[in-house]
Amino acid sequence: MVQAFRFALDPNASQEHALRSHCGAARAAYNWAVGWVTASWWQRRAEETYGIAEESLTQWRPWSLPALRKAFNQAKTTDPRFVAWWEDNSKEAYNTGLAGASAAFDNYAKSKNGKRKGRKMGAPRFKSKRKARLACRFTTGTIRVGADGRHVTLPRLGTLRVHEPTSKLLDRVKAGTARILSATVRLERGRWFVSFQAEVRRRLERVARPGVAVGIDLGVKTLAVMADSTGEIRAVANPGHYDAARRKLRRASRVVSRRQGPDRRTGRQPSRRWEKANAARNNVHHRVANLRENALHKLTTAVAAEYGTVVVEDLNVAGMVRSRRLARRIADAGFGEIRRQLDYKTRQRHATRLVTADRWYPSSKTCSGCGAVKAKLPLHIRTYACDACGLVIDRDDNAALNLAALAAAACTTGTGVAGDQDTAPVVSKPRGADQKTRTTRPRRKACAGRAGGTTLPHQRQEEARDRTQAEPLRLR
Repeated sequence: MVQAFRFALDPNASQEHALRSHCGAARAAYNWAVGWVTASWWQRRAEETYGIAEESLTQWRPWSLPALRKAFNQAKTTDPRFVAWWEDNSKEAYNTGLAGASAAFDNYAKSKNGKRKGRKMGAPRFKSKRKARLACRFTTGTIRVGADGRHVTLPRLGTLRVHEPTSKLLDRVKAGTARILSATVRLERGRWFVSFQAEVRRRLERVARPGVAVGIDLGVKTLAVMADSTGEIRAVANPGHYDAARRKLRRASRVVSRRQGPDRRTGRQPSRRWEKANAARNNVHHRVANLRENALHKLTTAVAAEYGTVVVEDLNVAGMVRSRRLARRIADAGFGEIRRQLDYKTRQRHATRLVTADRWYPSSKTCSGCGAVKAKLPLHIRTYACDACGLVIDRDDNAALNLAALAAAACTTGTGVAGDQDTAPVVSKPRGADQKTRTTRPRRKACAGRAGGTTLPHQRQEEARDRTQAEPLRLR
């Protein structure tokens, strides 16, 4: 398997200058490639307005990596933007930018032709020097980990000291169970990191309870409620790292606002006091991000190492963060990151199964005891009371039990999505149970025989009542 090993760097002043130069070279090469390819597009568009025939228009410029690399090697010795300094950096820096531009044009073409999933992607644009991420990837040359476990060697950058020991990668390289493929340096959260992409030979780790399935219901007040197929329910409290740091962040932001900051309109440079205050504020954000990442990794690692089957929900996180009331807490919880980590940890480390519940599966509205489905269950109601069997249970516990029961349903349907409406057995559900709940209103369109579309009292629609499923899901 291919695995990444990331270590923090401690570069000196000259090494940090070289790192920034390489990352800037990658950005410059990317912008050159975008301009070189799109120049032919604009030229053809201008020629079309002159009435030039199709066969006589300027040829399209290719955006494949070999073509971009060949054209850039010819331009860097004559273009005044690169002549004076292109020899100061490794060729891998320019190759990083060209590879990124080639991938961006490929994604744009596939999205425009309908061959790429997800939302439509626009044409590649230039990267701003002020906002672009600083990163550079090395694939050839001297890429190794020092024998002392405290240094790494990269092309043209030389030997750099690492902040933490590299024993977890060094031991595997010495034993012959790992081979380094590439290295990427990146400025992230105010620090420089190096990530080694290595081909690792490792054995699968056996989980503690291979025959047990667990359903995970994610929330804001309680980060995760886990219910397994044996009936055990556990809750993981939401650390709320951002909320805990809001007071400190508010004070740091107030200090920054009182300093003389930069002004792009007038060209005013920031003062030294503003830079120090801004760095202090950024440290608060970085600490919150590090604490959140650490907590999520601990949670997902523990879950993946214990259960043989993990059932999660397909949450529309992008739509949930549009809520002005819950956006901050949902973003702080990291619902999407939890699912992403569970995906690769269950599949690559333990070879276990990750089942994704259908987005419209009513896990909170379904009774975990008898299978009755409620038509409406507002978010402020935190206790589930079943009208059919009389079960009274916490809302999140009930949803987690229903998700755990879906593990058996996924085996019978043979799909990777549990509760899929296209493959699951047809069950009786009240209207709106698997969709967004809303009050049913009479139609405004005029009906035949009644002026203005009015309805008689016996013709008015009523909200569906609770009804039981034909085949309720039960824990096994």
